[in-house]
Amino acid sequence: MPLHEVLEMARVVISPVAIGLILIGLFFLFAAAVGVLRLPDVFTRAHAVSLTDSLGALFVLTGLALYQGFTANFIKILIVLILLYLLNPVIAHATVRSALRCGLKPWSREDA
Repeated sequence: MPLHEVLEMARVVISPVAIGLILIGLFFLFAAAVGVLRLPDVFTRAHAVSLTDSLGALFVLTGLALYQGFTANFIKILIVLILLYLLNPVIAHATVRSALRCGLKPWSREDA
């Protein structure tokens, strides 16, 4: 079996997997957007966004990396994914900490 046929067969299998991963990631990113709109204060919003945004980005970027194949773009996407996983918790923590230092109080049931 020639190499180009094997690569074409791999592309036929990888493309639906990549599209599925991207769709799963978009679902989690959509859930993060709904969380930002529905949750009552910055603390709960930051919690929802930091968790679902990381998971959604993992799926989307993994799907994009698979779809691109092993090229220079694959390496760039993996670098972005690593940086995202290093920086997303730090950004969420800094946001919540600055909100607390500015005097914002966390939401409680008595506020409803």
